[in-house]
Amino acid sequence: MTPNIAPKGNRDDLKNRARMLVACPDQPGIVAAVSQFLYEHGANIVQSDQYTIDPQGGMFYIRIEFDLDNLDGRQEQLRNEFAKVAERFSMDWTINRAGRKKRLAIFVSKEDHALLELLWQWQAGDLEADIAMVISNHNDLRGLVESFGIAYYHIPVTAETKAEAERRQLELVMDQVDAVVLARYMQIISPKFIEHFTNRIINIHHSFLPAFVGGKPYAQAHNRGVKIIGATAHYVTEELDGGPIIEQDVQRVSHRDNVDDLKRIGRHIERIVLARAVSWHVEDRVIVHGNKTVVFN
Repeated sequence: MTPNIAPKGNRDDLKNRARMLVACPDQPGIVAAVSQFLYEHGANIVQSDQYTIDPQGGMFYIRIEFDLDNLDGRQEQLRNEFAKVAERFSMDWTINRAGRKKRLAIFVSKEDHALLELLWQWQAGDLEADIAMVISNHNDLRGLVESFGIAYYHIPVTAETKAEAERRQLELVMDQVDAVVLARYMQIISPKFIEHFTNRIINIHHSFLPAFVGGKPYAQAHNRGVKIIGATAHYVTEELDGGPIIEQDVQRVSHRDNVDDLKRIGRHIERIVLARAVSWHVEDRVIVHGNKTVVFN
């Protein structure tokens, strides 16, 4: 196996930076309370974005990046004290260190296009994450993945061995990764697995959901004579292809495009959409509420 060749970059400028995500019922004073709290603790807000569904009884969302000296030594105290503010406004909230890269496990079957986009962006330093491992139910992509210096685990899956295969997968990823990316992994994930990674499993679906759910979406699209095709990145839930949508994109096609043309165009859309969704997730830009997302991109 070759050495890990992804550039590490200088992250000293992020060692004292944190990201706060907040979701709560909209009401007066939220921004003032959060800003005052950070000011009183000596933090400097460097970026802030907010959104309200409806000022009268809707939900309010905010994402704040701030710098705080000695963040490592103060983050536990910061969280404990912010909990009092959060309780007052009934907040769902997180505070994450920007300097700590999230660790990813990528699941893949035989198709390499979505995986390759993630590997290329990671290698270029454009994906702010560490790819801890790639897990596949086939051995086809081992050489490709190991050429990047990334561990590759081949765990075959059949109807008879699915439960054992998933047990082995969980054994590899539990307490080792922050999120799982399904880069055209052609197996259904069980509710037990999903429970361990709620809103932390990202899938790419080769369709502009909710259209053409299930198998052979490009053949379905061709048979319907569609004029646009697309791809959808979403969090995985127990409802097949029904989880909160993170990103979508489309491209126009015509009657001149056959099924193979649609697949080729679709692969390009899939790789871009998945990479965007993963990037936004690892940069703490996504808030999930119910079966929807707010994405501060």
